[in-house]
Amino acid sequence: MSEGFIQVDHDGAVAIVTLNRPDALNALSRALVEELTNIIKSLSEIPKVRAIVLTGKGRAFSVGVDLKEMSQTDDAMIQFEWHGPNSLFAIAGACTKPIISAVNGYAITGGLELALLGDFLIAADTAVFADTHARVGITPSWGMTQILPRLIGINRARQMSLTCEFVSADKALQWGLVNEVVAADRLLDRALELGEHIASTDPITMGRIRRLIADGTDLPLSDAMALEAQVFDMHISQVSAADVAAGQERATTRGRQMADGNGKD
Repeated sequence: MSEGFIQVDHDGAVAIVTLNRPDALNALSRALVEELTNIIKSLSEIPKVRAIVLTGKGRAFSVGVDLKEMSQTDDAMIQFEWHGPNSLFAIAGACTKPIISAVNGYAITGGLELALLGDFLIAADTAVFADTHARVGITPSWGMTQILPRLIGINRARQMSLTCEFVSADKALQWGLVNEVVAADRLLDRALELGEHIASTDPITMGRIRRLIADGTDLPLSDAMALEAQVFDMHISQVSAADVAAGQERATTRGRQMADGNGKD
């Protein structure tokens, strides 16, 4: 279905959310951000949706905040809910469905920050990444200075953010910014394959593992291990013999599909 600046489609249990301002290179206007925030919040509450693919239409994933809109009045600068409990950053972070950022083209500054809100990124071979906050004259608000160094290392993050140089898809793969690079005409298919893999897992177990990864990232290893043990003890007490048998059947069936080439991997 079409939602103005955002297009939402469903492929089974995977929702495809597409930024739909191609003439503006999917610049993040206030209206687009509000719409995207509401859509992610809505999809988070739909049980049949198991994963979300976030991508852009046209030549760009997103070139970041709509600077033309922001330059019109001083009010436009402060009308964004940059952070806080109802911001796009907070809503994406609280989303109960894994988000796969499928970067189809330019992911610049706020557009790169938007991609980094996903659980992980894959990219078309035509994708280009950059952080130009320092050139534009606006400091980051959606995690660039904190998420990017944790993902690619502090010196590479410094290089990106202090020089504002563009980074190719191949270099992004080498640096660990993206997990995979595929041909542009294969990007959405591959993102859907990954979403389908997620959809084939046990939703409660997958959700708890996802939460453990997120919560443990900023903890010392000993504290993160203690948290994992705590979740395990709680989780295993809720697992019956029938649950184990059902899980074995899911794993065996999926393994056979993958071995036969039907797992779309």
